[in-house]
Amino acid sequence: MKTIEQIKLITDFVRYNVKIIFANKFIYFLIAAFAFFFMVMGIMLFTDSSPDESDIYTSLIFPGILILFYPVIYIIQSDKDTRMLEILFGIPNYRYKVYLVRFALSVLLLVSLMFLMSWLTVFLVIKIDVFHMVYELMYCLLFLASLAFLLTTLIKNASGAAVVMVVLGLVFLILAEPLQYSKWNIFLNPFNVPGDMSYTIWQNVLYQNRMMLIIGSLITILWSLINLQRREKFV
Repeated sequence: MKTIEQIKLITDFVRYNVKIIFANKFIYFLIAAFAFFFMVMGIMLFTDSSPDESDIYTSLIFPGILILFYPVIYIIQSDKDTRMLEILFGIPNYRYKVYLVRFALSVLLLVSLMFLMSWLTVFLVIKIDVFHMVYELMYCLLFLASLAFLLTTLIKNASGAAVVMVVLGLVFLILAEPLQYSKWNIFLNPFNVPGDMSYTIWQNVLYQNRMMLIIGSLITILWSLINLQRREKFV
């Protein structure tokens, strides 16, 4: 009986947080992400050149950023907007139980939609390894999601964090070209193998890049949770 009650409690907890994620303006970011995706797919269908996995990776990055942007940036602000802070303050260690789970749900949603877009790519344009594509995409997207989460807890205002995240995103994009094959490139494309670099060196560069993104994601998430110990100062 106790187990059934715990399952029901967890189910209600997840359902509430999913409602928060889909609240307000998220649907607009979702529509924009799919609109951009279908526009790029349409361009690829009607061009003379044949797209490859490198092109698909690049075309899926931007929709992924749009999908993660709203739920992660407004992961804390939503509670104030929906007048649920009093309930959250009554939950012991709520900063871990609520926000970490909500962040995980946002990432799970992102992964699910990346799988959907990748399968649509197979149906519309070119056959790719869907699981490998999503796996590679999540290194960059998880790091950006973690960074957005951290900025929200540091700035303590969703709109301010959104502005800073957009500026940082533009900086990363500007640096992406000069750092195209560098391990420091946030948007390093694993399918775009340089012709003047040996495969062994390229694999080493890719490995170092992925390790830095994983470590960066873990550090920013832990830093965010530490900042949430002072959650009351956000309101």
